[in-house]
Amino acid sequence: MGNTAQMAKSIRLKSLPPLPERSKEENDRLVKAHQETLVRIQQALLFSGQRAVVVFEGMDAAGKGGTIRRLAWAMDPRSLKVWPIGAPNEIEAKQHYLQRFWTRLPEKTQIAVFDRSWYGRVLVERVEGLTPAQNWRRAYQEINAFEQQLVDDGIRVVKIFLHISKEQQRKELIERLRDPLKRWKLSYDDFRNRARWSDYVEAIEDMFDRTNTKAAPWDVVPSDDKPAARAQALGILVKRLSKGLDLSLPPLDRKVARMALKMLGKNAVKSAR
Repeated sequence: MGNTAQMAKSIRLKSLPPLPERSKEENDRLVKAHQETLVRIQQALLFSGQRAVVVFEGMDAAGKGGTIRRLAWAMDPRSLKVWPIGAPNEIEAKQHYLQRFWTRLPEKTQIAVFDRSWYGRVLVERVEGLTPAQNWRRAYQEINAFEQQLVDDGIRVVKIFLHISKEQQRKELIERLRDPLKRWKLSYDDFRNRARWSDYVEAIEDMFDRTNTKAAPWDVVPSDDKPAARAQALGILVKRLSKGLDLSLPPLDRKVARMALKMLGKNAVKSAR
C-alpha cells in the first residue's frame, strides 16, 4: 500500500489566508469558467475509464449545498452521483461505519460526491459522544487506510472543507429563520452544534492533523464570502481532478462519422471534424 504519511503543515481555522477580493461578476465568471473545465474533466474520465471521489465537509451553513449544486449543474448526471450523508439507518448502525461508503463508491467513469462523509466518525460522533472514544481515536488510521486504498485503486480523491466564522454563521441562521424558502435547511442539530462550537473546532483541527495525508490532502476554504468560496472550491476541484488528465477533445468516432455522412450530408460532417 502507498504512502499515507501526514502532511507537515498543520491547518488552523483561525489562521486561514483570506480569499482574493473579487466582485460578484468576477466570481460568477470564474465559476462559469471552472464549470466549463469540469465538463471537459468529466468527459476525460469517461473516455479514460477513470473515476473520482469528492468529499465536502464543513460547518453548518458554510455553503456545501450551494457549491455542490454548481458542480452538479455543470455535469452530466448519468456519471455524477451526489450522496447526502446523514445518520446511519437501523441496518447501517449495526455494520462497520465504513461499509455504507464502500457501497456508494463510483463505478468506472463516474464521480461520487459526498455531502458529508466517513469523517462523521471523528466529528459529530466524537463531539456528541455517539461512539466510544476508543472508536473515534482508532478511526483516523482506518480512514487514512481507506482513502489510500481508493488512491491505490486509481480513484482520484478530493477533500474540501468549507469553514464559516461563528459570526457569519449566526447571520446565515437568522436569514434561514426569516426566509420561508430557506427554513427547510434548518434543524435542531444546527443550534445544538453551534452551542459546542469550540468542541467542533478542536475535533476539526485534530482531523486535519491526523488525516491530511499526501495521498488525500485537505483543501480548506474560508466561506464567509459565499460567491468567492464557491469559485475557490470549484477551482480546487479543477486543479485536483485534472492533474495528469488529458483534457483534449476526443476525435469524432469514424463509425459515427460515416453514418453521419450518410444521414446528414458532407457539410454537417465537415463542420464536426
